[in-house]
Amino acid sequence: NLIVSQPDTGEQALEITEALVRSGAIDVIVVDSVAALVPKAEIDGEMGDSHVGLQARLMSQALRKLAGVISKSSTVCIFINQLREKVGIMFGNPETTPGGRALKFYASVRLDVRKIETLRNGTDIVGSKTRVKVVKNKVAPPFKEAEFDIIYGGGISREGCILDLAVNMDLVEKSGAWFSYKGQRIGQGRDNTRLFLKANPLIRDELDAKIRSLITAGGAVEADVSEDEGREEDILGLDL
Repeated sequence: NLIVSQPDTGEQALEITEALVRSGAIDVIVVDSVAALVPKAEIDGEMGDSHVGLQARLMSQALRKLAGVISKSSTVCIFINQLREKVGIMFGNPETTPGGRALKFYASVRLDVRKIETLRNGTDIVGSKTRVKVVKNKVAPPFKEAEFDIIYGGGISREGCILDLAVNMDLVEKSGAWFSYKGQRIGQGRDNTRLFLKANPLIRDELDAKIRSLITAGGAVEADVSEDEGREEDILGLDL
């Protein structure tokens, strides 16, 4: 079940989050977004009033309370944030996130999620290719990277992931725009091949099983590596 709450202030939102975590009745809580958590003083004030550091103090206080409560519960709390750019930065990563530094320190896992490509079917835009970097991880090795398709109205495309891995593992042959499996052409163009796998679950599941078998056996999977991968000073500046 999905429960949607739209509180009036940032304090209200974080109090609701704490209450839900304490209740133990919710498995996953998503706060969307940290940048939109407006302190009550800012809402009650006038346009143009200065409220330096108010949101950062709010987040720091809330996370001190939430950290202990979350650690004793089975609830996963996800904070979505937005990117901003620092003014006058000539060197290093100019990107930063609202809400201060507390969230970066308290988070167990931090993900940098970016759209890298628009997916089209002819002239129609059907989705986007997304890259996720694990920029912090307290429970597993960090700095891993994954790419997947998000199809509008359909969510994350399982078939797109299977196709990419199958090509990388030479289970599916790619020649020009054509994709072939067991010597038979299964589609022209990536999107058409993805739709073929969606329409033929037996072939999709067969490829899925082969991929899992190869990974379990230690088969190598190629990954596209961006130019700035490993530049820790850039990566750690993000908070998504």
